[in-house]
Amino acid sequence: MTSEETPLLAPEGNIRVDHNHVYDRFTPWRKRGILTLVSCSGLIPFFVSGTFIPAIPQIARDLSTTPEMVSFTISLSIFGAAIGSMAMATYSGFYGRRPVYLAGLPFFCLGSYQVAVSQNIYYLVFWRFVQNVGISGGMSLGAGVIGDIYKLEERGFALGVFYGVSLLGPAIAPVTGGIATQYSSWRMLQWGFLIYGLALLISMVLWLPETSHPGALGIANVLEDQNQQESRYTPSRRKWRWVWLNPFSCLGLLRSPNIMLVMLAGTATLLTDFVLLVPLALTIGAKYGITNEALIGAVFIPCGIGNVVGAPLAGLLSDRIVRTSRSKRSKPGSVGSGGGWYPEDRLRTALIGAAACAPLSALLAGLTITYVPGRMGLIICLGCLFMNGIGVDLVLSPSAAYNVDVVHKRSAEVMAANNGARALLISLLVPFILPSVTHFSVLATNAAAALIAWMGLGLLVLTIRYGEELRGWKDVGYSTAENN
Repeated sequence: MTSEETPLLAPEGNIRVDHNHVYDRFTPWRKRGILTLVSCSGLIPFFVSGTFIPAIPQIARDLSTTPEMVSFTISLSIFGAAIGSMAMATYSGFYGRRPVYLAGLPFFCLGSYQVAVSQNIYYLVFWRFVQNVGISGGMSLGAGVIGDIYKLEERGFALGVFYGVSLLGPAIAPVTGGIATQYSSWRMLQWGFLIYGLALLISMVLWLPETSHPGALGIANVLEDQNQQESRYTPSRRKWRWVWLNPFSCLGLLRSPNIMLVMLAGTATLLTDFVLLVPLALTIGAKYGITNEALIGAVFIPCGIGNVVGAPLAGLLSDRIVRTSRSKRSKPGSVGSGGGWYPEDRLRTALIGAAACAPLSALLAGLTITYVPGRMGLIICLGCLFMNGIGVDLVLSPSAAYNVDVVHKRSAEVMAANNGARALLISLLVPFILPSVTHFSVLATNAAAALIAWMGLGLLVLTIRYGEELRGWKDVGYSTAENN
């Protein structure tokens, strides 16, 4: 048990070599296959939500209701996704990653089918909720699986690939939804989700193993206690049993100042992305005469390409920084952390994204939309979207790896808590973006977002500088170099 007097970071010489063997259970090719599966799952939540938005007018006409009522399904589905993500993360630490994946995907498939055949808005609202709950664990469970199979020095790149694929969803979803709505029907998308979900479910049944570390699951301890209570004359049997768990217990991890500050910094950076994308039709679209829904959706693509490039790049850089810093601290006479691992080293990768790429791209886009007309202005704006995609991932990807590093045993839960809290804050801020653009200006709104991003940079610097002291304020079960 750790306390303020117990060093979090054990010297390298005290680390049990045997712990590294848990990461050798799968071959490199098997790990890549697992990473592919969980990345395909992580892609769905954002993609499903993003493709629904362009279809709102068509759905309203089809179901004889109002666009406002259809929009209500988005809020309800976000709520369902948040609750489902926390519940799945909590139960994955108790029963395992594989069972929770296999339990959630059938609900996603069922929800997709029922949404596709919906005949009234109330039916649609209910089954959209079920659909989103079923796939809500994509991000948190994926991060947990990656933390299970990749070593500390390899984890950043793997999480970067995972984030790159996952964040591709919101970038390509609008153009996909716009094309489907323009040339086919919103129901065809739901049939496509059903087919995708079934294919993913079959793939996970066949190729996704249980990745949790031996002895780490709560159900194993429950069954062991149960067997010990049985009579010695009764054969020991490992019976499956259901245990009720508190799905909100993961939110307790936000009591950690480190995890809370990193979450707030990521939210501040991510806000620049929403400030660029949410009013895009009224800013870039109106300024440069883009009115076709499919073309407006295509403007989102540079941001998605930036995500695909930025997330793996951030992962590679963060892994390199961890290895280099760890090696320096291991040298005789080195200062700090007892010559071992300092978790906040990984966050140094995020500084360039929080300081330059994300805020400056938002600010430059605001200046360009205001003062630069014609094709040159559009090209600069597309470049800003690309740079913002890179910048956001330079912050979010190392931050996710950092969270998994410091609370490795509860990696899925810390991701669910982080994503849930960040989604809540973003959902409170996003409604003010369009009114701000309308009542003030694009430049003023983007400048405010850049300022908030720089405040997030300050939180990252604070966490890096005083990480060890902050961890001493509240112990939420931090990992050590010995068990990471």
